[in-house]
Amino acid sequence: MTMPDHVLSHSATDWGIVAVFAIVYLGMFLGGLPRLKLDRSGVALLGAIAVIGLSGLPVEDAARSVDLPTIVLLFAFMVVSAQMRLGGFYGAVTRRVGAMPLSRNGLLAALIVVSGALSAVFSNDIICLAMTPVVARLCLQRGMNPLPFLIGLACAANIGSAATLIGNPQNMLIGSVLQLPFGGYVRQALPPVAIGLLLLWLWLAYGPGSRTASGPDVTEATFAAVAEAPPEEPPFDRWQTAKGLVVAGALMLIFLFTNWPRDVAALVGAGLLLLSRRLHSSHVLGLIDWPLLLLFMGLFVVNHAFETTGLAAQAVAWLGTQGVHLAEPGPLLVASAVLSNLVSNVPAVMLLLPHLGASGEQAGVMLALVTTFAGNLLLVGSIANLIVADLARQQGIVIDWKRHAITGIPVTLLTLAVVWGWMRFV
Repeated sequence: MTMPDHVLSHSATDWGIVAVFAIVYLGMFLGGLPRLKLDRSGVALLGAIAVIGLSGLPVEDAARSVDLPTIVLLFAFMVVSAQMRLGGFYGAVTRRVGAMPLSRNGLLAALIVVSGALSAVFSNDIICLAMTPVVARLCLQRGMNPLPFLIGLACAANIGSAATLIGNPQNMLIGSVLQLPFGGYVRQALPPVAIGLLLLWLWLAYGPGSRTASGPDVTEATFAAVAEAPPEEPPFDRWQTAKGLVVAGALMLIFLFTNWPRDVAALVGAGLLLLSRRLHSSHVLGLIDWPLLLLFMGLFVVNHAFETTGLAAQAVAWLGTQGVHLAEPGPLLVASAVLSNLVSNVPAVMLLLPHLGASGEQAGVMLALVTTFAGNLLLVGSIANLIVADLARQQGIVIDWKRHAITGIPVTLLTLAVVWGWMRFV
């Protein structure tokens, strides 16, 4: 007896979607696809086009699979961050810290606190992009080895961004999908984040991380050239910075003390910032990370198509029969940490979110903390790490995976242990 044609067709479609899903997440792991000029965003976009073509999914249904509140919130805070960057705020703050009469360890502590705090509001990637050149220049001008400071900047930005539901893209997604209360999340996340920043400072100040050597890659000529180079960041503009700070502060108060939709409030704030007589909207919008928004939208469509095959649900059900329940703290911590370093934290969150069941806020908090902290494990574990490494390389300072691992691996393991203990016993 042969199977009906429509059953065979459906089966073939499912396996075609599975193949596209596998290729897309291979691209997430590799950062692109071999022999093709594609980055992660390009892979996700082409994957979305492929599953729409294979499944015949109406474009309207594909659009509905995108979590629009997350996209709107991410876009709005990109506008806020662009305002602060064009106002020269990040560079001015970094220079102010660098001018303080502090010892090496005191300066390191100040930079860790500042980058962690700013990342909780303005996004870790933006903070690393704006602060890295200034930190490198300050260290060289003061005759200090820049490597611990730059690695500390990247790690602190990752850790600090976990403190709120707007500090990084994955937290925005988790908060939107699970409808987590902003204030409730901050109360649970802030203690492990603060402990994590302290552990990072202790490691860089007194542990093996303090002995990270600059090696032959930073020559005397490089020291002189970078230290004397004129600043490349925008000059400090008190008015534009004040506008950005007022909007960011108002949004934080709205998130903490009202039930207004976060995406709508943030969008209104972004609109107010775009109303300017001095900063052209094209300059602000030119700093928006459009590829990241495309990455989100493409992965939403690909993941939705994969879920329609039923294979993900079957795999989770099979794990349950083996005693592994993804919503439980132990399996969720391991799965989040492993997937974050295999495919990056945003795709990892997208894969895990549908399978948290009724665990609610606790599982959401753990997922946010673990996927963010795990980004410090390897140099390629987060975009913030790569931004710091790329900008440092432009100034003749090499941060390779070995130098990063001296700090990244132990700090990640320590901070994940803090999350486990906090979520389990406090």
